[in-house]
Amino acid sequence: MDGMQLDLSADVVTLTQQLVDIFSVSHEEQEIADAVEAALRTLPHLEVTRRGHTIVARTDLGRGERVVLAGHIDTVPLNDNLPSRLEDGVLHGLGTCDMKGGDAVMLKVAADLAEPNRDLTFIFYEAEEVDSVHNGLRKLTESDPDLLEADFAILMEPSNAAIEAGCQGTMRVDVRTTGERSHSARSWKGVNAIHLAAPVLARLNDYEARRPVIDGLTYHEGLNATGIRGGVAGNVIPDECVVEVNFRFAPDRSEADAEAFVRDFFDGYDVTVTDMAAGAMPGLDRPAAKAFLEAVGGEAAPKFGWTDVAQFTKLGVPAVNFGPGDPMFAHKQDEHVPTEHVERCERILKEWLA
Repeated sequence: MDGMQLDLSADVVTLTQQLVDIFSVSHEEQEIADAVEAALRTLPHLEVTRRGHTIVARTDLGRGERVVLAGHIDTVPLNDNLPSRLEDGVLHGLGTCDMKGGDAVMLKVAADLAEPNRDLTFIFYEAEEVDSVHNGLRKLTESDPDLLEADFAILMEPSNAAIEAGCQGTMRVDVRTTGERSHSARSWKGVNAIHLAAPVLARLNDYEARRPVIDGLTYHEGLNATGIRGGVAGNVIPDECVVEVNFRFAPDRSEADAEAFVRDFFDGYDVTVTDMAAGAMPGLDRPAAKAFLEAVGGEAAPKFGWTDVAQFTKLGVPAVNFGPGDPMFAHKQDEHVPTEHVERCERILKEWLA
């Protein structure tokens, strides 16, 4: 694309193609960030701020409510899936689903609604597909939380053009058993730490998932072993074994609540927390969320996986996932998005915000 210029007058599918054809693997977002910033700065009704390769554009119309629309501009690494191609109503290529279709919808809403019925904040952020320390949205929550102030937020992550509300939290722990080494020919002289892990696995096997109902949505928690490591050599009784456990917890639990539950569940064992991210409450009882749910139609579903909607929870902003594409195709070589999804998301948002 000549000069990497985005044509905001183009239809949303063409604009999606333009975005997809700008290479933007994580940490290499400068070209796409420059293009997005340049396009937004042509719109006089928006105040544009840039932090690194994250672009924020806001209206300031004094409306009674403010809504954030957010999407990341980076992709996972290339897998022989560029440039994009359009075939039979399906756009193929890296980032089509995750999540440049959503970014294109945001750009069209930003360009075409100079007088929205709610004040709007558009956030195009860097480095979502890599470690959270680099995440542009997370950085904004710390450097410029005022730019994220809102009554409601919509993360344009792929959700089959339907609402997935909130998200569950995620926590990883190491559950460690300690034994005593000995020669395996004289195993009774030692204590086998791998054998000591059997009751840990038994507890996990007997676990019954909690299924709380929040804002009418039924979440489903999960506590599972995702790895196990131990062993010294083929002729040595091991003195240590670690069971890696992932806890997916409903958003009505805080991080402290989740940790307390896991430590109590593995009472008697050495438990080390290795990773933690809070969930996000759906907030479907808020006026803006209710109105959006009515505009989309159908029923909202709970989000079981973790997404960046959780960044808004830290700021007290309820958030939902709503974007084009089937998340099952994110990160796959045959990543694609139905053009009908992109057009539907654009239409629904414009009707709701016009």
